Amino acid sequence: MLDSLVTDYQGASVAVEPINKGAFDLWLKLQSEYLEKVCENQDFGKKAGQFFLDYNKSGKLSKVYLVVSEDLNPYSICEKINQLPAGYYHLDTDDKAMASAVIRGWGFGQYRFERYLKPKDKAKLVVDDQQFGYELAVVAATYTVRDLINTPADDMGPTELAEFAEGFAEQHNMTFDQLVGDVLLSENFPTIHIVGRASHKAPRLIELNWGDDNQLPLITLVGKGVCFDTGGNNMKEAQFMRWMKKDMGGGAHVLGLAQLIISQQLPVRLKVLIPAVENAVSGSAFRQGDVVTSRSGQSIEIGHTDAEGRVILADSLSYACEFKPDLLIDFATLTGAARVALGPTVTPVFSNRDDITEALKQSGIKTCDEMWPMPLPARYKTYLKSTVADINNSASLPQAGCITAGLFLQSFVDEDIDWVHIDTYGWNFGDRTGGTEGGEALGLAAVMDWLKNKYA
Repeated sequence: MLDSLVTDYQGASVAVEPINKGAFDLWLKLQSEYLEKVCENQDFGKKAGQFFLDYNKSGKLSKVYLVVSEDLNPYSICEKINQLPAGYYHLDTDDKAMASAVIRGWGFGQYRFERYLKPKDKAKLVVDDQQFGYELAVVAATYTVRDLINTPADDMGPTELAEFAEGFAEQHNMTFDQLVGDVLLSENFPTIHIVGRASHKAPRLIELNWGDDNQLPLITLVGKGVCFDTGGNNMKEAQFMRWMKKDMGGGAHVLGLAQLIISQQLPVRLKVLIPAVENAVSGSAFRQGDVVTSRSGQSIEIGHTDAEGRVILADSLSYACEFKPDLLIDFATLTGAARVALGPTVTPVFSNRDDITEALKQSGIKTCDEMWPMPLPARYKTYLKSTVADINNSASLPQAGCITAGLFLQSFVDEDIDWVHIDTYGWNFGDRTGGTEGGEALGLAAVMDWLKNKYA
């Protein structure tokens, strides 16, 4: 719930004056001798995110001074912003770029997942929704992603994710449909079925559509929806299974992105596809060495049951291509190798169009939601060879794991379709949420910025 940014409050509030760290010395020279001494004694202004509480003679909080990074990174204030006393605040600045950064950072930093907790009062920032509607939309979509990822698998399995998507569709004037259980076989989605058939919560393909003007470009978003990943018969160790509720983070991201696109009324049509499964262990679980013939007709050998995400995406991408979208984007918490390559908060992006990855890199810089272009060297596809099928879901060498995963997905995408693959982490260790570890939207703001530039 977006309760840290309010738009309808008319009462008294405390002014927050944001200060660009790069201009702090100049700002300080213009202040009173008292304020100059206080800043000096408290080393105020040395680090982005610092704030100073100024009280009046009666002991009442009268103003907050807040230091923002030179590049206006909203995440630079997240750690400290949730330490402000509860109450209402407003921004005291005419610098719209500065205000935008603070609004986003305030929202990001004040987030708390409170579904199972008693809510605590927060510092609330009063925002003009006419002037800063986009910033509010970005924070709201980020909350959607975080809430979905943070919800435990027992309350966010394939069934519950579909229920959420149905409500989401109704809220955003979208159509909703799903193929469930053995219907996946009769409708030719065998790769989704084989991964999810072992769970007591049936596998499914969730589909949402928005817009009916066929003259508008079609954007298709595909999100990996593995609601819990045990690793299957190649079971994960406990330390690697601990946070696997986040393995539906791709599905969460495409819903968050759809929410943003619709809120901004981009002149496009949308199709959202989420293959939702639980990679469980039971007598009906798929096994190493099994072969499944995908929707595209390509046969897949299961080299490893813990490389299941790419398997469910295979039929989803093939289905997406049947509608000839102008742009196809998939989000997936796909590989640990992506984290080894780029760490937790720089998101690797792959595409069959180099200009797209470069544009996303620039949008990542602009939004402080870093994305880094990664290659798809065709020669690496040799590592996905199988002796009994057209392709193996697990590479024959341990290196370049996020690249070989991307190459696997590319095998199910038509060459004439602009395609983007985002290997998002969907998680953070507290540096982007004010110190709270949990689900995170990584790549969301950057992708939306690029789409706005492309279609608005």
